[in-house]
Amino acid sequence: MELDISGARIFFTLPIDVPVLGQLRISETMVVSWIVMILITGLCIWLTHDLKEENISKRQAVAELIVEKANSFVIGNMGERFRYLIPFVAALFATSVVSNLISLIGLRSPTADLSTEAAWAVVVFIMITAQKIKTSGFGGYLKGFTTPIAVMTPFNILSELATPVSMACRHFGNILSGVVINGLIYGALAVASSALLGLIPGALGNVLSKIPILDVGVPAITSVYFDWFSGVMQAFIFCMLTVMYIANAAEE
Repeated sequence: MELDISGARIFFTLPIDVPVLGQLRISETMVVSWIVMILITGLCIWLTHDLKEENISKRQAVAELIVEKANSFVIGNMGERFRYLIPFVAALFATSVVSNLISLIGLRSPTADLSTEAAWAVVVFIMITAQKIKTSGFGGYLKGFTTPIAVMTPFNILSELATPVSMACRHFGNILSGVVINGLIYGALAVASSALLGLIPGALGNVLSKIPILDVGVPAITSVYFDWFSGVMQAFIFCMLTVMYIANAAEE
């Protein structure tokens, strides 16, 4: 049994030099991320075309329900003044959910690559910092690192930097662990299938031992947690942390 967890494959390299990073490599994560964005864009276009004020279709009803849930989530946790963040939070949740669940169709989840969550966390961290500066001013933001006493400054700085790191690693660790565990389950069931069916004497046993029959059914049960539940829950947690951190920054 072999399980490759070396990371996303590099499909090809473009002859473009990027400062510090070197040549631009087109990886599996980048390609699948674009597929995710295309899927979400297509779904949004399909849900929102031909909208009506009366006698709405089931498709429009679903679109309105999604918008209503996004509105209540952001406004309920952050307040009316943060209404402008609804599109951002909704897009973040949709991207995370689709990225997490796309492994169900055989593609490698972009969220199994730490660079994906790291990019999201950096964007959120910038928004949190901007909100703190907007609330307290730049001087007040810097002064906040010295509370309650000046000697705590290094620890407060580390605590500030730990926010994006913890957000990224929490999401990444849960998704990658699900990918690895599912891979181990598939591999183990294939070995068990070969061993059990190989006990059947004759040509029939020889043929059946090469078919991973046990891979049918059992992985689908474990997928309910590792793919569906964990994927949706991690997207929800990331978005919840985003809105709570930004809302808390406005109160400091």
